[in-house]
Amino acid sequence: MKLGDLYKLAVQRGIENDPRGKKATDRVLRLAKEEYKGLDKDKKAEFDQDRLTNPYGDTRVLAGDLNREITSVLVGIDMEVGEVLLADRLNEKGESIELIWSHHPEGRALGGLGAVMRMQEDLLEGLGIPIAAAEGLMGKRISELDRALWPLNLNRPVDAANLLGFAMMSTHTPTDNMVTTFLQKLLDKKEPETLADVVETLKSIPEYAQQVPLNAGPKILLGSDKNRAGKIVVDMTGGTSGSEDIYERLSRLGVSTMIMMHIPEAHRKLAEKNNINIVIAGHIASDNVGVNLLMDEVEAKGIKVTACSGFYRVKRVRGRVVKS
Repeated sequence: MKLGDLYKLAVQRGIENDPRGKKATDRVLRLAKEEYKGLDKDKKAEFDQDRLTNPYGDTRVLAGDLNREITSVLVGIDMEVGEVLLADRLNEKGESIELIWSHHPEGRALGGLGAVMRMQEDLLEGLGIPIAAAEGLMGKRISELDRALWPLNLNRPVDAANLLGFAMMSTHTPTDNMVTTFLQKLLDKKEPETLADVVETLKSIPEYAQQVPLNAGPKILLGSDKNRAGKIVVDMTGGTSGSEDIYERLSRLGVSTMIMMHIPEAHRKLAEKNNINIVIAGHIASDNVGVNLLMDEVEAKGIKVTACSGFYRVKRVRGRVVKS
């Protein structure tokens, strides 16, 4: 399968599982096309053409020819210089890895993380917060994140991949969308009564059960085992942690429990102040679910998947877990 086709597959699955719905992703692409059309020749040359077909700034092919045929990939949660060297070492030992595939963004995909956080404005509107208020809540946080990225040496692993002849790709938001949709559907179906029931539901998923012995499995951060779960919202996509100021509004809108990968301390305090239960599903476990759902499709195309860097392969066929 060609590198460009793998990229398109990831973007398409991200759109299909986007919790905002297709109308929102269509809007993002429409606005990008309108912006491009209005630019002069010099500015068009600087424009990121991927934005015309891909609504997720943290998902990009970082190295390699889009027409390159891919038969074997090394997949991990964080793929940095060490993992690039690992791929080279594995090839020395007889593997034939051509593509280094990272969940977390690297290179220019990491530089595009702030733009993805605009998703959270639409997600907040979907929960009942007026869009003007949602944009106001998120604007400061997005600017803050952008500034934090400016001093970083973003392209180190991409440079290493180029030097060693590997293709490289990051697909962050598409797989975050996939785990968000997967979990929300499951919890809506199971309707767990208490927070203890929520945790047990999560632990019934292999990727979460795997992390329990590593002290990285699901846990209740705010609330108690016997607290009723009430209205549950899965909050696992949209770049990274959003505004601190959402919890009071979500409480007013009837949200009782949030399922999250992780939460900053300032957010935890405000959630506690507003009596919102927080269940931390686990960051790496949640990333594993999303990446595994995508890798099921990649393997079905005949591509060999080698897992590393916190990624553990769990295979599903027609939604059912099968032994690797």
